[in-house]
Formats: sequence, structure tokens, C-alpha cells
Amino acid sequence: MLLDILQIIKAGETNTVEFKSWIKTPKFKEMIELLVKEAVGFANTKGGTILVGVEDDGEITGCSKFDTQNIIEAIYDKTIPKLFTDIEVIELEGKEILCITVDKSTEIISTSNGITYRRLGKNTKPYYPSEYSSNKIEGYKGDFSAKVIGNSSEDDIDFLEVENLKRKLQSREKDSTLYNLDDLSFLKDIELIKIIDNEVKLTVAGVLFVGTETAIAKYMPQAEILVLTYKEGKTEYHKRLDLKIPLVRAIDRIQQLFEDQNSIENVQVGLFKLEVQDYPINVFQEALLNAMTHRDYENTSSIIIKFYPTEIVIENPGSFPEGIDSKNIISHPSTPRNKLIAEIFQKLKYVQRSGQGVDIMFKDMLALGKSAPDYTLYNNAVKLILRSSLEDVEFLKFITKEEERIGEFTVQEICILKYVKEYKTISLPKAAEVAQINKQSVASVLSNLSQKKNILQREKRNSYMFTHRVYAEFDDQIEYIKDKDFDEIQAEVMIIDYLKKNGTITRADVEVLCGFSNTTSKRVLRKLRSENKIELVGKSTASKYVLFQEN
Repeated sequence: MLLDILQIIKAGETNTVEFKSWIKTPKFKEMIELLVKEAVGFANTKGGTILVGVEDDGEITGCSKFDTQNIIEAIYDKTIPKLFTDIEVIELEGKEILCITVDKSTEIISTSNGITYRRLGKNTKPYYPSEYSSNKIEGYKGDFSAKVIGNSSEDDIDFLEVENLKRKLQSREKDSTLYNLDDLSFLKDIELIKIIDNEVKLTVAGVLFVGTETAIAKYMPQAEILVLTYKEGKTEYHKRLDLKIPLVRAIDRIQQLFEDQNSIENVQVGLFKLEVQDYPINVFQEALLNAMTHRDYENTSSIIIKFYPTEIVIENPGSFPEGIDSKNIISHPSTPRNKLIAEIFQKLKYVQRSGQGVDIMFKDMLALGKSAPDYTLYNNAVKLILRSSLEDVEFLKFITKEEERIGEFTVQEICILKYVKEYKTISLPKAAEVAQINKQSVASVLSNLSQKKNILQREKRNSYMFTHRVYAEFDDQIEYIKDKDFDEIQAEVMIIDYLKKNGTITRADVEVLCGFSNTTSKRVLRKLRSENKIELVGKSTASKYVLFQEN
């Protein structure tokens, strides 16, 4: 070892060797700043060795009054992601020098001040973002989570976590045979490890799902989830949970915290009581899984989950995937930033199908009378707010009754109905915007809602509004009184057209055809009879209406 070091010193500084004088930099703080800079430069290039106590010309001047543990921890604390180094004290020519070894990093390292360096020959130079290599990983189609971590090994695997994954798979996917495989074959099959030159190497997803806590801290220290809990009226959190553990274990911990404070409100709907949670469990789970699947794992920030008394805020590093924004987030096909992570969650049945998630969140929150999920997009982050407040009990009751009558609404139908509830009418262009689909597609959605007798088209005004039956459900007669003359005239035309095609119509048929209440249907039919446009034939339950026939 001594001979090797002497040969290295004799060869002088290179792109993998740096000399640092101890006597010329006596202050510990200044020395650490120099060592951090050199360590970051080596980590971002090929790795290297820093020899402290050696002058630029190779003279051995030694070190004094040093603490190797403090040096290692200082380098660790002042780098992002945290940089692990090895340090050894070597005696040469009766003097002690420090040999600090820095491995090449699998990701870009910077100082805690946000400055990045790399090695250029014998010097360490600033390394600017425009010079970084593409985020796309050759051979992995840009999926960072499938990247192989070169210096990982089988020792980095937490085999208890592997058993945990197998148990979940066995209980949720009865037809799967994966859980019968031996541990390494299982991990290889789902691409959490690769076998390279007969050695086990973990992928990024492998570290995140089955890595030991030490491996996560070493290779993916940025993969941290902070959970903060706040009390009513307080701006400072009163509980904090830092999670640097495998993803599935983190989900279980966070889910338990969520369920412990997720309250229920009883709402009377007809003859039964509906239990309405502050946040539907599946909505929170989708939000949490989206954060883990879509976050930028090359970003040094953490996922932050904030539990407030009336809302949950999830802040996620990394912007939306290309092509997705707040105006198409419901309808845009899913494009997970980390495809392998998404596939593992799908195999474990945390998600039901690829591409489903945000649409469920919007549908379930709006259908429960709550506000829609609130997304805010920043340059390098996404913030989601879920609010617990039950804002529109009438809408909740209406949707519940209608889905019992005619089956589930789609998310696009829910969005349109919610808009009409708030603004009374909706145009075709506005419906396309609200439902986040094109005009041709939204025309079909509006047609379906018309067939279900939820809305009526007001042709002369190029807009749609609720039918009178729906207004009666909301106990909202203002719009009914305002527009009843127009809509009853339209209904008269619909009834006459129906009779021309079908010959007869009953009062119950009119209720369904026009979306009218019993009282309104009787009034319209009575008016048509008085004008000799239709006549009543038959009696009691057999009575029906036909077109008026002059004698």
C-alpha cells in the first residue's frame, strides 16, 4: 500500500488524483470546502483519490490535529445527493497523510450550495446543467427506474422485503406463479435485478422496492418521503416522519397515518344514510402512488406529504411528463416517468389498470360533493391539494340517486353535471373544455346525458341545461320558472314528433321523454289537448294520448 501511494505521488496529479496541502489551509472549515469541491468533481467524472498532506509538487508535508470521522461526515452533509467516501490515515516519511477515496457516482452530485463540479485533467471545473448528459438511459428507453446501479450487489437486497412482495403478490394475484420462484429468480423476472458477468446488480427500482435501508441511503438518498402533520390553526407541524425505506413499506406506514385521521360524515340519502369519508381511500392511494411513480428520482428534493385538518397537500419533485398539463390531466393517456416502478405497482395490484388514476380521483371527489383535486405545476415540481370539505350535499345526493337508477356516470359526465349545477347552463365548447376531450367526443357525452334525462339541449341558444326533473331533485325552481315557457314549447314539439312516429304516448312516457315532473307533464299535456293538438283515449291506467283527429 505504501509503495502504491508513493508511486501515485511520484506520478503527480491526474484526472483521478488530487493533492491538498494541510499546512496551507489550517482552518477546518476552509479545508472541508476544498475537499467537498474535489470529491464532487471526482464523483461526477471517474472517481478518484484525494491525498491530504501532499503539496502540488509532491512534497509530503503531512497533517496534524485531524478527526477522520468529522471529515467523512462533513463531506456527506455538504453534498446532494449525500456522498459516501472512504478515508485512511497513512504514515509516509514520518508524517501522516489522509487518503480519501471517492467512487464514481451513478447520478449528478452537487454541493449543498447547489454547485456542481467535474474533473478536467488535473483541475476541478464547474459543471453546468447544459453539459449534463441526457436523462434518457441508453438501452432503457429513458426509464430511469430501470437503470442498473453498477456498484450494487446481492448484499444490498433486503430479503425480508422480497418475502413481503411475494406475499402481497400471492394474496392479490391468485393466477400468478411468480411467488413460487426462488428470491433471485423472482427479482430477475420482475426486473428489480440484473445478472451482469455472473454478478447481481440492482436496478434503481430494485433499490427502491427491495433495497436495504443502507443501500437506499447510499444509492438513492434522495428517495425520501417526508410526512408532516399539522394541528388546527398552527403553521408549524407537530409531527414529522422521515421515510427512507422500501416503497411498499412506506405505503403501508403512510396509509396507516392516513386512515387514523380520515373521518366519516353521515349524509341522509332517501331512506338510508351514506357514510362519506373526508377523503376516499382509493383517491389518496392513487395520489400517493402517482407521486412515487411520476417523481423525478434524479431530483434531489423529497416527496413531501402534509396532513392539515381540512386538506392533504402532496408536493412531488419533477414537472408533469411531456404533453400533460392541468387542462388535459384527466384524459391524457398515462405516461409514467418511471415505467418499471409503474409496472411493479401494477403487478402488486396497487393499481387496477395502466393509465387509470387521475380520472378516478376527479370522479370520486366530485361525485361525493367535494372540490376537484387541485393541481399546481411548477418548473421542477407538482403540488396536489385534496380538500375534505363536503361542499355540495345536493350534488352528492343527486349523483347517488341517479347512479342507483341508471348506473355509474363517467368522469366526463360528472364534470359536466357539476359545471351545470354551478353555472346553470353549458355550451358544447365549454363542455369539451370541462371534460378535457374534443368537441366530437363531448357531443356523444352530452347525448348520453340527454338520453338519461339529466340535461336538455336548448337548440336556439346552443347550450344545455338540467331537465325540470333534475331541478326538482335540487329543489331549485329559479331556473325552472325562468325558462319553463321555452322548454315547455320545446317539449310540445318533442311530444308531437313522438306521436307522429309511435302513434301513442302516456303521461309516464312524457316524463321520461322530456325529463319533466308529474305536475309539469300533466300541464303540458293539458295545454296540448286544449289546443286540439292531441286527445286522450282510454280510461284510468289504460289511458293514452294520440294526435287529434278532426271529425
